[in-house]
Amino acid sequence: MENFKCLSGSCQAFRKLYCLIIMFVILINQGYSQDDSNVIQGWLEYTDAPNSLYKHLTGQAYDYLDLRAETVESIETLAGWEKRQAYIKATLKDIIGPFPEKTPLNAKIVRTLNKDGFRIEHVIFESQPGFYVTSSLFIPSSLKKRTRAPAIIYCSGHSAEGYRSEVYLHVIQNLARKGFIVFAFDPVGQGERLEYLNPETGSSMLGGPTKEHSYPGAQAFITGSSQAMFMIWDGIRAVDYLLSRKEVDPSRIGITGRSGGGTQSAYIAAFDDRIKAAAPENYITNFRRLLQSIGPQDAEQNMVSFIERGLDHPDLLIVRAPKPAMMITTTNDFFSIQGARETEKEVSEIYRLYGMEMNFSRVEDHASHESTRKNRESLYAFFQKHLDNPGNQYDEETLTLTEEDMRVSVTGQISTSSEGETVHGINRIYAEKLGDELVRKRKNPDVSLPEMLVAAKRLSGFREPAGFELPVMTGSLPRGNYVIEKYFLKGEGDYQIPYLLFKPEKSSGKTVIYLNRGGKSSALSDKNVDIFLANGISVVAPDLVGIGETGPGAIHGDADFEGSSHNLWYASLLIGRSITGIRASDVLRLARLIKETGQADEIIGFAVGDMAAVMLHAACFSQDIGSMMLVDPLLSYRQIVMNRLYDPRLVQCTVAGALEEYDLPDLAAAFAPRRLFIAGTYESPGERTTITVSEADLVIVREAYSRLRAEDNLNIFIIPPGKDLQGLPVEWLE
Repeated sequence: MENFKCLSGSCQAFRKLYCLIIMFVILINQGYSQDDSNVIQGWLEYTDAPNSLYKHLTGQAYDYLDLRAETVESIETLAGWEKRQAYIKATLKDIIGPFPEKTPLNAKIVRTLNKDGFRIEHVIFESQPGFYVTSSLFIPSSLKKRTRAPAIIYCSGHSAEGYRSEVYLHVIQNLARKGFIVFAFDPVGQGERLEYLNPETGSSMLGGPTKEHSYPGAQAFITGSSQAMFMIWDGIRAVDYLLSRKEVDPSRIGITGRSGGGTQSAYIAAFDDRIKAAAPENYITNFRRLLQSIGPQDAEQNMVSFIERGLDHPDLLIVRAPKPAMMITTTNDFFSIQGARETEKEVSEIYRLYGMEMNFSRVEDHASHESTRKNRESLYAFFQKHLDNPGNQYDEETLTLTEEDMRVSVTGQISTSSEGETVHGINRIYAEKLGDELVRKRKNPDVSLPEMLVAAKRLSGFREPAGFELPVMTGSLPRGNYVIEKYFLKGEGDYQIPYLLFKPEKSSGKTVIYLNRGGKSSALSDKNVDIFLANGISVVAPDLVGIGETGPGAIHGDADFEGSSHNLWYASLLIGRSITGIRASDVLRLARLIKETGQADEIIGFAVGDMAAVMLHAACFSQDIGSMMLVDPLLSYRQIVMNRLYDPRLVQCTVAGALEEYDLPDLAAAFAPRRLFIAGTYESPGERTTITVSEADLVIVREAYSRLRAEDNLNIFIIPPGKDLQGLPVEWLE
């Protein structure tokens, strides 16, 4: 402290001035400005409010993981483990859904290169009709005619080059030189299979492999499919191709891959019993440690309800026991080493009861998320032992293979070499079939609408609000002829909902619940709020969880689009919930507060943009919301799925699997005969990224109101493109 001692009067004066400045800054930051909408900052208990949503989701995940741990710990016999294996297999199959039918691979060897120690055959095959997979088969020069060799499928991690990455080619070449046939293929969205190619740069317009997976992966989730399904199926068809080759011994097939390739190799091996030995690298941990550290990763690493259904990373290995498996790990990986060690301990038990301890192992090295010599040599030794191909296990120097050497398609990108399918294209066809089924259901609305509401509750993971606590008032700001009161209210979980209550001088007995992606601060500058207040209508503007002061939090992840984290959405999918369902529950919590405290005789739901999806779910699940106004609304999940390019910020307001059972227009139809106002812009032709409405969606709503003879309660106002809504029809609500 001596270094800071000062005895001069000028220093004392400076200190006072300094303290005044600090106090002023603190006052500003704590919300003493009339223009600030701060509610809970400065309340020490809630300083971590921006992480509220992630903590709420992971807290539920941990509860499911605790239940799973109890189940696994109770297994004491081999029969018990075999029952567990059967459950895992059936549940994985159910979660992923039916795979496509096996169609001809139409495999073609497009080019062959002879290298020192091996031959490369570049192959293009179709895992689904027109869905081209670029790949390369490395055949050892030592392989004699009429002999069959063990084969290893190599899955690449998230490299832009796919398996052409120098790190991956080093392992592939070493395996080939040791007498293994190696089959490497490009994951969709990587290497020569970019689906969002920027023709000017030759790279992805989305920014890289993880976003190439997550962008169409979100669309697949909405239809009840998944990016994982597409990528696992590619791997299963890769096995089919290997079995078509006379050089391959079908009883000696292995699979490996690092990072994202570790994900693929673990998933593919869990689904395909023809794979004898599996060695995923730099991936396997467990979900508890994953959620505690980096959070859920890109789309193909997530399956809907995976955690809710009692599954975890160890199950991907347990389901294969007692077949040979090895975990390859590093101590400083972002895939938690603690989770890897815990998984090893759990999986070891089933191998012990099978009496096959020698078939399971884990190797670790002191390194980050990388390939090390020790781990590579352990990989070689593992496959040499379990695929019966003894030899030198040492890691050796390899050839430099040029870009031209490794080019498979004519142009270096399958999208410009051949007219083929994409994940979006195949998923769009599936969505069209689902749409046809919804059209059929809608012909009998008396039956279909109630069923759709039940499905919407289930799929969105909505939970009925169970009572409420009185809110905490944190301040009041006079504003001319109205007052803004600041509150927070306990939400569904252990978090608070900050909100502003705009109170006019004279009340009409009506209150609007105002939803906007920008949260409660948007209400401060929204002219529509001024219109409500001028007509004596109070306004409650919340920061729903994950918005405003309660978000977006620390999680961004490898699938963050324009500040909207798909990774956060994946956390909700893993536990069988949706962000929309959670927010809808909190909207009704606010509505119940308004009703039971006598603040209003009528509640009007008002939502802008994508928050219309939240309001639609909430309003249809309760009679507390008597009228609804949707401005520039997201009125169709189908709209997101059908367009190759969409606004990725819309995804957090979607529900996985929704299009199998319902769409947002069905919720609007179910709201009838209550008053509904929709103001939006018509859908424009071609690809787009803006929120619009389509006449087909509006027809569904109009028909519902007509059927109930409530046409006067429906007001649809189409705004010309590029124009804003000029005032609300407040008189319509009288």
